[in-house]
Amino acid sequence: MIVRNLEEARKSDRMVAAENGNWDSTRLSLADDGGNCSFHITRIYEGTETHIHYKHHFEAVYCIEGEGEVETLADGKIWPIKPGDIYILDQHDEHLLRASKTMHLACVFTPGLTGKEVHREDGSYAPANEPDDKTPL
Repeated sequence: MIVRNLEEARKSDRMVAAENGNWDSTRLSLADDGGNCSFHITRIYEGTETHIHYKHHFEAVYCIEGEGEVETLADGKIWPIKPGDIYILDQHDEHLLRASKTMHLACVFTPGLTGKEVHREDGSYAPANEPDDKTPL
């Protein structure tokens, strides 16, 4: 059994922050923990817009706190996001995530992340079987 505390994990290398200051993510469960997914608590900071395109990962995102919106770039559709909402990137949707109030999100990725990924310029992570190119967001 694995038991971790969010505040303790935020003080460790499990906490990853965007170089541009838009977000931080605490990776509570990672691929090497033995599951087929990873679980993160991510904060998207008020007034930011983040381009994301997970081409190689399925992601489900549940809003715990804050408000914002997600826009799918293929069709320009915008969905408001508030506590209690979940959005699921079942089509590897390229999207923009905007926070009007700092958003606290619970995120599940499959395949699980290693914790060392860095967003590429196109908003994606490298596939699990390919080295990451370390291009910052």
